[in-house]
Amino acid sequence: MSRAVREFVADTLALVTFFTVTSGLNERFVGGMEWSEVAVARAVGFPLMLLTARPYGVWRSWWLARVSPRSRHGRLAADGLGLLLFQVPIYIGIVVAGGARGLSVMWATLGFALLMLVLGRPYGLWLGFIRRRFGLDTPGQKPMSLGG
Repeated sequence: MSRAVREFVADTLALVTFFTVTSGLNERFVGGMEWSEVAVARAVGFPLMLLTARPYGVWRSWWLARVSPRSRHGRLAADGLGLLLFQVPIYIGIVVAGGARGLSVMWATLGFALLMLVLGRPYGLWLGFIRRRFGLDTPGQKPMSLGG
């Protein structure tokens, strides 16, 4: 399997597994969506996750190289903010397509934004774990080079 295929599969597997669970729980218990709306939102979200997983992996690599966090708190903040900046606009579209309106959209989005800040680092660690299973380096752990 080529490196590009391994990167796509690893990033996609990590994003789909992590965010199907966390987003669904947020939509139901924070956003107040019905389970049927959650199911539709997750069904809409699945192809979007397939389309955005690798671009997020590339974005995260660029973002971490750009902000170059050196401390534990810096990595925590960089992962959280990076995830928030990339995912929240996509998420708004998902919950609206799932049938949420008005305050449900607002509360789900605010809850999701908070989740992105809180889950950014755990997701970054999960992504790194999955990437290592595919024999890939984890961006942000060492400086990027032209060869990698």
